[in-house]
Amino acid sequence: MKVSLAWLKELAEIRMEVGALAHALTMGGLEVEEVAPVAGAFSGIVVGHVKSVAPHPNADKLRVTQVDAGTGSTLTIVCGAPNVAAGQKVPCALPGAKLPAAGGGAPLEIKRAKLRGVESDGMLCSARELGLSDDHAGLLVLPADAPVGRDVREVLGLDDTVLTFKLTPNRGDCLSMFGIARDAGAITGCRVSLPPASPVPSAIADARAVGIAERAACGHYFGRIVRGIDPAARTPEWMARRLERAGLRAISPLVDITNYVMLERGQPMHAFDDAKLSGAIDVRRMRPGERIRLLNGEEVDYRPELLAIADASGPVALAGVMGGFGTMVGPATTDVFFEAAWFAPEAVQGKARELALTSDAAYRFERGVDPGATGAALERAVALTIETCGGRAGPVTHAQGELPARPPVPVRPARVRALLGYPVSDEAMHDILRRLSCLPESIGDAIRATAPSWRFDLAIEEDFVEEIARVHGYDHVPARAPRASVPMLALRDGERDRFTMRHALASLGYQEIVSYSFVAEEWERDFGGNARPVRLANPIASHMSVMRTTLLGGLVQALRANLNRGEQRLRLFEIGRCFEGDAADLAVQPERVAGLAYGSRWPEQWAEKPAPVDFFDVKGDVESLAAAGALEFSAGSHPACHPGRCALVRLGGETLGAVGELHPRLQLKYELASAPVVFELLAGPLMKGSHPRFAGLSRMPAVRRDLAFTVADAVSAARLLSAVRARVPAFVREVEVFDQYRGKGVEPGKKSLALRIVMQDTDRTLTDSEVEEIVASIREQLTQEFEAQPRT
Repeated sequence: MKVSLAWLKELAEIRMEVGALAHALTMGGLEVEEVAPVAGAFSGIVVGHVKSVAPHPNADKLRVTQVDAGTGSTLTIVCGAPNVAAGQKVPCALPGAKLPAAGGGAPLEIKRAKLRGVESDGMLCSARELGLSDDHAGLLVLPADAPVGRDVREVLGLDDTVLTFKLTPNRGDCLSMFGIARDAGAITGCRVSLPPASPVPSAIADARAVGIAERAACGHYFGRIVRGIDPAARTPEWMARRLERAGLRAISPLVDITNYVMLERGQPMHAFDDAKLSGAIDVRRMRPGERIRLLNGEEVDYRPELLAIADASGPVALAGVMGGFGTMVGPATTDVFFEAAWFAPEAVQGKARELALTSDAAYRFERGVDPGATGAALERAVALTIETCGGRAGPVTHAQGELPARPPVPVRPARVRALLGYPVSDEAMHDILRRLSCLPESIGDAIRATAPSWRFDLAIEEDFVEEIARVHGYDHVPARAPRASVPMLALRDGERDRFTMRHALASLGYQEIVSYSFVAEEWERDFGGNARPVRLANPIASHMSVMRTTLLGGLVQALRANLNRGEQRLRLFEIGRCFEGDAADLAVQPERVAGLAYGSRWPEQWAEKPAPVDFFDVKGDVESLAAAGALEFSAGSHPACHPGRCALVRLGGETLGAVGELHPRLQLKYELASAPVVFELLAGPLMKGSHPRFAGLSRMPAVRRDLAFTVADAVSAARLLSAVRARVPAFVREVEVFDQYRGKGVEPGKKSLALRIVMQDTDRTLTDSEVEEIVASIREQLTQEFEAQPRT
């Protein structure tokens, strides 16, 4: 909503500076999004009267004009505008005048100059040169009655400011100058004077009967004929200027008058060409087989829920939305039938959107229009029509349906103070409700308030409390720090929370992403092997139509987005809910942690040669996530992973997920230069911990023994380590694989594994016999369980 400050000041006696006014209105709930001057800074531009125009002796596209600018002598000005003509009133920049520079630079000063041998005493200006618009096709032609020599800023009212409001949907009453003025008066305390619409006496007896079949949808329908208007009449400059500053374009007098009344009073109107109507007007639903062509040229077929304005021939307009093409006014219209109606918001809501239409009328009716001002709006439009276009008005015809009730609401001052949290006197509440036209009355220990007809958002006590708060001023709300007893939440020893897990992954170089829980069905097939995902009944987009069961799709999408922007090395992770089950029962919502590594193992540096990240790099990252116990890895499969480069991850016998290289098919499909390594695990078990146990540091020397064995390729290092660790005594501190070898000296189908065994007691030094006994028992165990053969 754009509002001319000069127009607003005609309705409300505002004395505040524009910045203070914008702040006060914003704090009062009417957010001022922008404050902009109507025109740029310029001076020395006056109204000039072009006396004569002659060709330039030395240039085909230039003209030599004689201009009266009120200086006492005729000025010779060279002009290149194609539309310059004798008799015009145009802006004339005198020597010394300053024009706004393009791009906000220094002002352009006009000087006497010789153009192609002819002395020019100034410059005739276009709208673009004055910073009023981008139109540079020709001179800005001023009204014929503009006084010669008068400052153009004064003539065009350019010392004005436009306020752009960002209104909330419940404030439909502020979609007009009257509404903004009322609220400005309530917020600032200034006096508001809204001009009444005096009834226009009838000069002819011609009238068109009106009726309302859908009484619940239409509360008022006013109609009036005006005959004999002048089709050659022009929209007054003052009206066109106000429409333009409100963001509307002047079209023709009748259309402009209906738009002006809508801007002024908030009442949408429509003007029919009376000669194109037949019979009485009725407000009813569309009937089967009916269709209507709208003003924008689109045709709408029968829909049972659409409310129509119909004459004897059928629908001529969609009620509250848009008029019909067949009955619209045009250049030849001499008789007009004005309509002013009130439609219930629920009868109009959603209709324009359903039909893919944009309509100022529907925008207002959906939010609520003042039913008490419908007749006055009609009188205002008729008066402006006769003033602008002439003509004679017939009597008003009126039909009435059901109107909304405005029952009084008790507002308890004690309740107001309790909800606001700070004291407001009863007198202040009375004053605020009076300024809001809510007719406050004292009834016992309460105030009885009745909402005015234009406030559809005031229905219960809390609505009036909100009004008191905003008008009294949010600046009055005291800034008190909250005081509360906040108990410390229990956290078991050793357990992690999500923040700790996020911190752990971030310390490994991973960056967190957050993706939607709604994903493409294709992702579910590719990354989860899910052919029957849970579908959304009303998806927000076609590519977000199902619930996710895996986080990998979002990670791959984020990877592609970063690769497209030049990134070459990425580590990404996400912690989030997935959704399993069917559409009837989505109770299973496991929380998972998933990650992705792509590119080189290390950032580019001099100390390490470039090498791509591999399975074992990510496996090590995954191992560091377990808060309790060692993770177990075994060869397995996952729909998103390479068949031979994937491992299932277990903890305490429970399968948590998988880690592996992305499937070559998916690498090709998603256009990745190399395959990233991904993992996805259940987050809950990873966050479970064990109680910490104290253990002293041993002062005794540690003993290390290295053993090498050949075992079958099928024997995994994890199985071998798990078996050994389960049987060694407590003073064996470490059993690890530090080498794996296949090749010369090792039989085909077998591999060599080298174990590092570290032994250390806390109380004494281990003897050689104890060490050899442990080593011998490990050799025997490996030989018996895995048919391992020692290597020398």
